[in-house]
Amino acid sequence: MTSLKLGTRGSALALAQVDLTEAALRRALPHLKTEREIFITRGDQKLDLNLLQKGDAGGKGLFTRELEESLLAGSIDVAVHSLKDLPGHNPPGLTIAAVLERAPIADILVSKTTGGLRALPQGARVGTSSIRRARQIAWQRPDLQIEEWRGNVPTRLRKLRERNDVAAIVLAEAGLRRLGYALDGGKLQCDSGEFFADSLAEYLIPAIGQGAVALQAREDRPEVLEILRAINHEPTMLAVRAEREVQRLLAGDCSVPIGIRTDHVDGQLVMRGILFHADTAEPITATAEGTDPETVARALVAGLSSSPQGA
Repeated sequence: MTSLKLGTRGSALALAQVDLTEAALRRALPHLKTEREIFITRGDQKLDLNLLQKGDAGGKGLFTRELEESLLAGSIDVAVHSLKDLPGHNPPGLTIAAVLERAPIADILVSKTTGGLRALPQGARVGTSSIRRARQIAWQRPDLQIEEWRGNVPTRLRKLRERNDVAAIVLAEAGLRRLGYALDGGKLQCDSGEFFADSLAEYLIPAIGQGAVALQAREDRPEVLEILRAINHEPTMLAVRAEREVQRLLAGDCSVPIGIRTDHVDGQLVMRGILFHADTAEPITATAEGTDPETVARALVAGLSSSPQGA
């Protein structure tokens, strides 16, 4: 196989992820040629959908379905995704063949005032489209008002500057860095001006798959799978296998407020999870560790399912 057609969304972040994929392929297979096909997904078109609410209009698949259908039809060879956008189940016939090395997984509070989450004014308004972020922020600061906040990163930053009634928004560190934003010194410089940027790693557990780029392909294309194996980052793959097994077992999509952090410690996977139920503000937390990703995931789900106090 001498060329590979990559499918992607057309956002700046999605294209940055394709840049990383093509760079990895050039390093591993310098003679392989690549081309891109850009898709507009339902999530890109329907900016009025409220992802903070559970239901058919929300959930994962909004940003991936068109790419997966094209893969199944044979129009593209590989779909390049943000892993956290993918549902827990691959459609029949598709597989995550490889992942790139994971970027930083923290969430970042981008705000107009210094001091981070604890220093936001009483009753301040915070923008996010993630129910996971919304529930964890509300648990830490129940006085804050959480507002649905959609759009690409530059659009969100511009809106933050224009909206006098919004104090801060929450963005993924991985996305900010892939787009070239500097976060040094606790500030973020952009076309919209300067904001304060504070890591929320102390307060928020990240999304399943956060910071990872997934390369999805057809299971019956061994020539494609072999190419992708050449750029797979095995430590990241082990971690996301565990996280996606948790997602699968909990039937998770982005309407399920769950956060997972997976670390490699002394040759083992160490997972920490947080899960919110609809009728309570207090979360369930659990931890699990081991060497087999799926076994660790099952242990974590058992902890999240059995103990209201967490582990």
